Amino acid sequence: MTLIAELRNLTKRFDNRTVLDDINLQVHEGEILCLLGPNGSGKTTLLKILAFIEKPSKGEVKFQGETVTDKNVERMRMQSTMVFQKTVLFSTTVYNNVAYGLKVRKTPKSEVDEAVKRALNLVKLKGFEKRPAKRLSGGEQQRVALARALALDTRLLLLDEPTANLDPKNASVVEEVMQTVNQELGTTIIMATHNMFQAKSLPSRIALMMNGKISECGAPNEIFRKLSKGLVSFAAVDNTLAGTAKASSAGTTLVDIGNGIRIETVSHGSGEVSVFISPEDIILSKDRFASSARNVFKGRIVEISDLGSVVRLKVDVGKTFTVQITKRSFNDMGLNLNMEVFLAFKASSVQIV
Repeated sequence: MTLIAELRNLTKRFDNRTVLDDINLQVHEGEILCLLGPNGSGKTTLLKILAFIEKPSKGEVKFQGETVTDKNVERMRMQSTMVFQKTVLFSTTVYNNVAYGLKVRKTPKSEVDEAVKRALNLVKLKGFEKRPAKRLSGGEQQRVALARALALDTRLLLLDEPTANLDPKNASVVEEVMQTVNQELGTTIIMATHNMFQAKSLPSRIALMMNGKISECGAPNEIFRKLSKGLVSFAAVDNTLAGTAKASSAGTTLVDIGNGIRIETVSHGSGEVSVFISPEDIILSKDRFASSARNVFKGRIVEISDLGSVVRLKVDVGKTFTVQITKRSFNDMGLNLNMEVFLAFKASSVQIV
């Protein structure tokens, strides 16, 4: 797989504070890579280095196979652009804001007009060219900032918390634009976020960042299935439950999570622990059924979320579990709120974290 960017043993310090600590990261051409982590983990600084706004204190940055130096950094910067979390627009029209970078590059006016039109269509702001940018809503202003970046048609698009503080309508537009420019235009995207739903649904890969380091990197299903202590420490993840663990006579571990509920796992642990069960690993049924699963509980549906092709249910069995099933299964079973159901999952599906 072709690399568009690579960071090797990269460290960034501000005065005596280390913000990025010995980062190694490869960015594959055409992917959406998510930098997932809490505030202060170094995500924004890493984006600025890949936008060639900040220089590393130590280490090497390679872009399109070429080591970035003072001599070629301006040329590299022409192929990478960043949209910041806090939108900064000029006190002029939407057109002038979106066209700004192209005018700086001395692009012919006919090409500027076409690029602005295309970018505004992408962010669903067609016809906004003459409007004063600063009189738009906050969400619309963020979409103008995104259009300004898209108009440059760079190889690498860097997004810092792209939907933070946006209402659902504007957030949905931004996410749709990301998928469109990635899939149809082949633009490589790196997004920094602490939005767990985005991290699960949008990227090809996730780099989990904590305290200036990348602790894990992999596909979303890998990161969330092997839920690490690092992820649990800042993320509200479904089906992460605290309890007291002790060994069973069968060689497994029993975890008492309260309200008379004990979960059996093949993982080993003792004392105070947290356990995680992926919503996709839980089987749901309207009737009690014969199963080799060690964990079977009767409960009641208390919440239903339609996510398109899948449905997420919250089931109260004394503790609340999140279950994910296909829309077809949901319809076939005729499920509704307050309906009694049974949950089952294997001991091997329970992780101690």
